[in-house]
Amino acid sequence: MDKEELIKLVTKRVIEKIKDYDTHKVPIGVSNRHVHVSRQDLDILYGKDYELTKKGDLKQPGQFACNETVTIRGPKGEFERVRILGPVRKQSQVEVSKTDSFRLGIRPLIKESGDLEGTPGLDLIGPKGTVSLSSGAIVALRHIHMTPAQADAWGLKDKDMVEVEAFGERRGVFGDVLVRVSDQFSLEMHVDVDEANAFSLSNGDYVIIRKSGKDY
Repeated sequence: MDKEELIKLVTKRVIEKIKDYDTHKVPIGVSNRHVHVSRQDLDILYGKDYELTKKGDLKQPGQFACNETVTIRGPKGEFERVRILGPVRKQSQVEVSKTDSFRLGIRPLIKESGDLEGTPGLDLIGPKGTVSLSSGAIVALRHIHMTPAQADAWGLKDKDMVEVEAFGERRGVFGDVLVRVSDQFSLEMHVDVDEANAFSLSNGDYVIIRKSGKDY
């Protein structure tokens, strides 16, 4: 292969990669530590029949960051002003990073949101009272929200596990990324702060879904 043919081949591959990126890119959402609360626990933390107030909408439809915050306290330490995300849920849940867990003194499992079996608890401290959770603290399993149409286009289904490639200063591949499919979702991959820092990612950056180590 002469130099001209080599240049054409490399150019073709670069163009194909750019097309793949434009077609299959997924925006990143970085999740800092936060809390989801039940109606019962919100009554204790902020007073009976208290209603959460919206600070701003999140990308997922119907989800929002609240003005309300709590202190989360573990056996070894605590974090103040941890934001509550709304709306209220059936069961309270605390999402932290692995680094956060060292300061708190707990050993949270890496779990899908809502799967709280076997997880450690901690204290939630609000302006009106304290809730001692017996379970509910997790490191959230990294995941991608998408609509059924998007899943069909990529040959995916709910609960699939994929690989995701990140680019930039700390290029790399995320393994074991959970696919979550619903017509109530908006396309977005959620990672925690530890993961975002490891790959030098910020909110709004893009990654590409991979499956079995091969680009779509």
